[in-house]
Amino acid sequence: MSTRPHPPLECQQATPTCPRAAQRGTLRAAVGEPKGAARKGVPSVLRPGPRAGDGRYPVAWLHIVAPRGAVPTATSKCLCGRDRSAVGRAKVLALIDDHAAHRDTCPLRSSQEGRAAA
Repeated sequence: MSTRPHPPLECQQATPTCPRAAQRGTLRAAVGEPKGAARKGVPSVLRPGPRAGDGRYPVAWLHIVAPRGAVPTATSKCLCGRDRSAVGRAKVLALIDDHAAHRDTCPLRSSQEGRAAA
C-alpha cells in the first residue's frame, strides 16, 4: 500500500528568494470634518440629567452563604465599624438576629424616630 501524493493547493505562491521591503500604503488627504461630526458643539442626543437619589444609601450588609450539604457561613458588616462573622447553622441564625437588632441601635441610622412611627 502506497500513499497518494497530495495535489498542490492553488492558493500557495512561491516564496521570494531575496528579502524585499514592504510596500507603503497610499496616504489620503485628511481635509474637513468627518461626516457625522457635530459642527457647533450641539449634542446629537439629549440625555436626561443624573437621577436624584432619595437620600437613602446602604449602611449595613448581611452576607449569607449556605450551599446545599455544606456548612453555612455569614458576615455582618456596618459602616459604623461593626464586623462580625459566623460559621455553622446555629451561629448563623444568631448572627441574623444580632444584625437585625443592630439595625435598630446603629448610631449611623439617622431616622430613628421615623422607624418608631412606622
